[in-house]
Amino acid sequence: MSEFFGNWSVWLPELLDGYKFSLQICALALLWGVPVGLFLAIGTDSKIKMLRIFSICIVELGRGAPVLILLQFFYFGLPNVHVSLSSAAASVLALGWSTAAYTSEIIRGGLKAVPPGQREAAVTLGLAPATAMRIVIVPQAMRICLPPLLGFALVMLQTTSLCFTIALPEIVSRANEIGSATFQYMSVLMLTGLMYAAVCIPATIVVSQMERRLSRHI
Repeated sequence: MSEFFGNWSVWLPELLDGYKFSLQICALALLWGVPVGLFLAIGTDSKIKMLRIFSICIVELGRGAPVLILLQFFYFGLPNVHVSLSSAAASVLALGWSTAAYTSEIIRGGLKAVPPGQREAAVTLGLAPATAMRIVIVPQAMRICLPPLLGFALVMLQTTSLCFTIALPEIVSRANEIGSATFQYMSVLMLTGLMYAAVCIPATIVVSQMERRLSRHI
């Protein structure tokens, strides 16, 4: 048993470096994916036909294609049209597209959950539709969407583990390298799983508590 756990202290620094990289990739994907998701949510219900069709196509492609396929497409597919991306850039694009597609549906639900009276009040005040959306509807919708968006962020953090397939030096890639060198796959993968759990389990509890508190005021 001591031999099983004895190397964890040796592996931990390298795995932590990979974990930090996973967190950075996840943060960058969310940073551009969530705002795009907001625009797609608005575009999906737009009265402008071309914008609506375009938004629906982007959302359905992002939701319909597995993240692994998107990663392979951006990293291995684009060089066929003379566009080469690093593994980090391909990961951010693939995860960001998936984020935009899924969060657009979360945000769209939040927009529909805003009480109709808020829209009527904005019209009564003489606000233009775009202004009413920006300063009245969207802030309330994002408040409603916050818990599911945070929950989705945790899912995307776990999804970064797929990026090892395109040689991204994230935590699972580091774990595989250690396993290949030591043949102690079970031990190093168990440590990797515990590192994910150390972040995701407390965060899940916080999100659940936040959701209960917000639901009492909606």
